[in-house]
Amino acid sequence: MKKYIMAMDEGTTSARCVIYDKQGNTISSAQREFPQYFPKEGWVEHDATEIWATQISVAQEAMLKHNLNYRDIVALGITNQRETTVVWDKVTGKPIYNAIVWQCRRTSDYAEALKKEGYEEMIRRKTGLIIDAYFSGTKIKWILDHVDGARERAERGELLFGTIESWLIWKMTGGEVHVTDYSNAARTMLFNIHTLDWDDEILALLDIPKCMLPKPVECSGHYGETISELFGGPIPITGSAGDQQAALFGETCFEVGEAKCTYGTGSFLLLNTGDRPVFSDSGLLTTIAWGLDGKVSYALEGSAFVCGAAIQWLRDEMKFMSESPESERMALKAGTGEGVYMVPAFTGIGAPYWEPDARGAIFGITRGTDRNQIVRATLESLAYQNEDLLSAMAEDLGQRIVVLKVDGGACRNNFLMQFQADVSDTEIVRCKSIESTSLGAAYLAGLAVGYYDSTDDIIENKEVERVFRPEMDEAKRAALLKGWHKAVKAAIWLAEE
Repeated sequence: MKKYIMAMDEGTTSARCVIYDKQGNTISSAQREFPQYFPKEGWVEHDATEIWATQISVAQEAMLKHNLNYRDIVALGITNQRETTVVWDKVTGKPIYNAIVWQCRRTSDYAEALKKEGYEEMIRRKTGLIIDAYFSGTKIKWILDHVDGARERAERGELLFGTIESWLIWKMTGGEVHVTDYSNAARTMLFNIHTLDWDDEILALLDIPKCMLPKPVECSGHYGETISELFGGPIPITGSAGDQQAALFGETCFEVGEAKCTYGTGSFLLLNTGDRPVFSDSGLLTTIAWGLDGKVSYALEGSAFVCGAAIQWLRDEMKFMSESPESERMALKAGTGEGVYMVPAFTGIGAPYWEPDARGAIFGITRGTDRNQIVRATLESLAYQNEDLLSAMAEDLGQRIVVLKVDGGACRNNFLMQFQADVSDTEIVRCKSIESTSLGAAYLAGLAVGYYDSTDDIIENKEVERVFRPEMDEAKRAALLKGWHKAVKAAIWLAEE
């Protein structure tokens, strides 16, 4: 009887479950969106109980679609939106506040205060991260400071913190297992990426009790089993990684210097730096890629906060299209774009600028500008953001990245992929399966139970669907990038007091 791997992919806007066979083929899948909450400008929240209910329902649905039961699943892997912060009651399992999402900017002022007080280099040296509201640390502090009695309860050991994978594992094991994998821990701004443990100096600085934090573990290993009520019997939980690190693993970027870009809600570009952390002088982050077989691999990361979310904005708020794929046709219809630039800084600008107060802007509009040109400018902006990240990586490494593997929903857009190749002068490789995030979680889970003998088995599964090669001449490329950088500079200037 064939056996399968279940991968739970808990994203920023939806929960998915994909069931894979050994060759990485999708046997069954289900996906459902869950509500987004925006209490104030720049604030973004989720209801963690809605995430839990949605994730379990799609897992059950995926099993039912293929008439599977728990005996057919050899292991379960999880991948998740990172940095999103949940604090819950250790006894009741109820969150004490909505989950604060990675996009949320409510703690920007506190992050800026920490910078002014001179803590940036210490935190960067220990965690690989810059000080920013993006990460979990300041979000935990906000909850403890603003929910009545939260800090006192946390100090008494009554509250637990977790990013989303930690929350799901705790719930699936009936509250028996409170862990976080190294890749997610590395995104909290509390984790020392050298000692692989929570850092007491940073915890003291943010006044966060250590007793509420989960145990850090490798990304592949036996964490526990699901309670029988969920799937009719226990399923081993053996893999966990933050979405971007899971995508790096799913794209088989196992060698030093291999890079991928995920075009999801945001855009995330990661490069494998091997067994040593490379610290950036160009505004990038140093992070843990994964922990596997007693070894840690590190990565350089650049994050653009808005990618697919910009296309959703065109579709849902601007009503320019009814379906996201229509953006490709509209962009091609726009011709050259005629000097229109869109800066999609809906929740600030991420790497390498790190300007949390910047907001979206469109420049170069004339009387003749139509919705097709704005759609094209929006798609182009996603490629420009990634080119900024690629250039920063090249500066840190001393060499340019000539091949970039891509995944995520927006990489289906051929116009965007060709423009990315052109504006970055980089070969873009798209595989037949662009679901690298959930696939990475499945591979990590499968390695832990011997479903795969080694990463060589995984490499054999990858099949290239299309390669986009640069076709733009250097003069045009330079002119377009000059215009983009002027637009970013103007958007940042508009945000200054």
